[in-house]
Amino acid sequence: MVIVMEKSATPEQVRRVEEKLKDRGFSTHLSQGVERTIIGAIGDRDAALMESLATLSGVERVVPILKPFKLCSREFKGEDTVVRVGDVEIGGGELQVIAGPCAVESREGFLEVAEMVKAAGATVLRGGAFKPRTSPYSFQGLEEEGLKILREARQLTGLPVITEVMDPRLVSTVCEYVDVLQIGARNMQNFFLLREVGKIKSPVVLKRGPSATIEEWLMAAEYIISSGNTNVILCERGIRTFETYTRNTLDLAAVPLVKQLTHLPVLVDPSHGTGKWKLVGPMACAAVAAGCDGLMVEVHQNPSEALSDGPQSLTPSNFERMMENVRRVFEAVSCAS
Repeated sequence: MVIVMEKSATPEQVRRVEEKLKDRGFSTHLSQGVERTIIGAIGDRDAALMESLATLSGVERVVPILKPFKLCSREFKGEDTVVRVGDVEIGGGELQVIAGPCAVESREGFLEVAEMVKAAGATVLRGGAFKPRTSPYSFQGLEEEGLKILREARQLTGLPVITEVMDPRLVSTVCEYVDVLQIGARNMQNFFLLREVGKIKSPVVLKRGPSATIEEWLMAAEYIISSGNTNVILCERGIRTFETYTRNTLDLAAVPLVKQLTHLPVLVDPSHGTGKWKLVGPMACAAVAAGCDGLMVEVHQNPSEALSDGPQSLTPSNFERMMENVRRVFEAVSCAS
């Protein structure tokens, strides 16, 4: 349930409501907006308790949340969440673009492409230091050496960096080097990992699993938020269907739908969503038209020589062209709204 406090509610009145909930075995999460303080209560529905809470001083109304995801729902928080990544705001009304190669392959190569994507307008750098691959014989990433290169790229460009974390034991280590942690599609329901990133304050990009329903995706976000980290960013990256002409089926209907269901910002990854570089630009434009808060795009100087995901990677010149087109779409959509 959600307890909406009156505008004039005092800190003492808020504290009394929280104490009453905790006494009845509920866990509480406080959301202090510009106009309202909202208390989210997680536990079994109790009609008598709801009636009792409604009589307390400072309480405006008590609202039951029927959806299984509570803390990321619109009922819990009506206004959009804005996640700050350095000087970048994701969900604040501007279009953010995360770009870089699938994997950090070498120091010289990554620093070169980092400068290129920044010049084209990227606002966050991406690169995998630990690479989860289907085959154990494929390139697995440079690991901590890759993290050091990511940190150097941040110092060189001034852009925040994001990389994937796969192991709960490595969360604190990865946090030392990067600004944003990514939970990859394969780990969307790695609940031990979700709880671990819930203990930190760094922003987390949560990618949708290849076979996940929207509810399962949001429940994964709920694991992170309920563990204490509210800085969650969702990322639609395509789902597995019967279609074989593309790597995945990019579910752009999920963007406006999820933004109705939740207050969390939503990114779209057209690189993994299609698996074909010629489709990345058109689907990036479509994602912006659908209302996403940002894009995640793979860029490589020589896609044919990339150690992973070359067929879906844009060259720097193609990325620059994509950026010009998505800017036009974003401006058109912004004017129309």
